[in-house]
Amino acid sequence: MKHILSGIFAAALALSASAAQAQDKPPLKIGGILDMSSLYADITGPGSETAAKMAVEDFGGEVLGRKIQVIAADHQNKADLSANIARDMLDNQGVEMIYDVAASATALAAGEIAKARNKIIMFNGPGSIRLSNEACGPYTVHYVFDTYGQANVTGLAAVKSGLDTWFFLTADYAFGQDLEKDTSAVVTKTGGKVLGSVRHPLNTSDFSSFLLQAQASKAKVIGLANAGGDTVNAIKQAAEFGVTKGGQKVSPLLAFVSDIDSIGLETAQGLLLAEAFYWDLNDDTRAWSKRFMERMKRMPTSAQAGVYSSVMHYLKAVKAAGTTDSAAVMKVMKETPINDFFAKNGKIREDGRMVHDMYLFEVKKPSESKGRWDDYKLLATVPGNEAFQSLEQSRCPLVKK
Repeated sequence: MKHILSGIFAAALALSASAAQAQDKPPLKIGGILDMSSLYADITGPGSETAAKMAVEDFGGEVLGRKIQVIAADHQNKADLSANIARDMLDNQGVEMIYDVAASATALAAGEIAKARNKIIMFNGPGSIRLSNEACGPYTVHYVFDTYGQANVTGLAAVKSGLDTWFFLTADYAFGQDLEKDTSAVVTKTGGKVLGSVRHPLNTSDFSSFLLQAQASKAKVIGLANAGGDTVNAIKQAAEFGVTKGGQKVSPLLAFVSDIDSIGLETAQGLLLAEAFYWDLNDDTRAWSKRFMERMKRMPTSAQAGVYSSVMHYLKAVKAAGTTDSAAVMKVMKETPINDFFAKNGKIREDGRMVHDMYLFEVKKPSESKGRWDDYKLLATVPGNEAFQSLEQSRCPLVKK
């Protein structure tokens, strides 16, 4: 009996020592650099932070004996502030991985900081194709969408349906410029014509002069190479000016379900748009989105769903690699297919592009909708290898040709 009791006591001591040792380990921190207060706050913002925390909770809250901690900061859509936040997170706060970094200019800035420190950075909200081309890095992942994929899915469908002359309203920064460039290439390659473009400041409230130029062009399609609040305002003002009643189509080249909710189906009906995710696609998307809705009181955007998926993929890779070393974790991430509610057989390529299916939707008429958030009709599913830029076209120096 004494031997049994002493054995139990020894085992209890060992477990206690192990638990104490785990508590002594610093937390594994992942950091979000987000737009928490401006035109992209609904697309990413607090919803992206919530999605990251949901992934951590579902994973179990700890890995390799370390508690997992999610932190977030507001970059205020300033590239220099984004770079400073990334520097502080990685140099002073012990962050191992950065997620989201909504907006392209801020993402490009933070990406350079992470690259210089050999740290993993996973982009969910930004769209610039440069992130997996000239600005690619060995530990950079572009997860949700990019300007090439958006242009390829939306532009191709529009031109094939006879909408073959375009005029662009373009946000005057990296994302807008890339989106206009990539869509123009698709339009002309498919036999269409670009009749002109005009650039507007980021987060502008008055689109009247830009829309007048677009109307005067007589283009069949006014392509909106912008996002968030800019897209919402441009579509609303286009309706007020009678642009669509005059026969021109407005095509948002990047729009999210949160944008359509803000605009309303009466104004948004008939819009064609490309998305990486929609809450009502299948049972899996509906189940996860319901949980997100309970917390945020709104349905998730594709960027927010992508945050959950990418954080979960990262944590599984850390566990499998047995370390947070970037090279070891990234190796596992690239070798492991992504199969969850966000993507089926998704794969991270050598240029950092996560390849997955994209979807072409049409916004429903009010009479077709069963209620708030029931906004899209699925027109086509585009396989990832057709939607995204091929490796042969890649300008990423990591890609061997």
